[in-house]
Amino acid sequence: MKQIKKIATGSPWEDIVGYSRAIKVGNTIEVSGTTAAGANEYEQTVAIFESVKKVLAELDAELNHVVRTRIYCTNISQWEEIGKAHGAYFGEIKPVTSMVEVSKLIDPEILVEIEFSAIIP
Repeated sequence: MKQIKKIATGSPWEDIVGYSRAIKVGNTIEVSGTTAAGANEYEQTVAIFESVKKVLAELDAELNHVVRTRIYCTNISQWEEIGKAHGAYFGEIKPVTSMVEVSKLIDPEILVEIEFSAIIP
C-alpha cells in the first residue's frame, strides 16, 4: 500500500469541513484550493504560488512537479493579470490549466483560488 502523508494548516475549518491542505499518495500530490490576501488578482495569485511552493517543499516536491492547475476567479476580465502571474511561475513548466469564473468565493475579498496537482518523477 502506498504511504499517505497529509499536510494541515491548523485552521478550524479543516476539521469542520473535513479536508486536508494537501495530500501526498506515493508520488502524487493534490493541493486543495489555495487563496491569499492582496489588493488585486495579480498580487493574490503571486501570494498563492509562494504559499504552495512551501507546501510542496514540505512534501519533497517543487513547482516543476506541478502537472495541473485549476484557477477560479470572481472576475474573468482579469484573466490576463492572473495569467501573467501564472506565467511568471510556470512559463517553462507549462502544466495543463483551467481558468473559470465563479460568482463568488468564500470571502468577498478573495478574488482567486487555485488547486494544484503534482507528480514527483
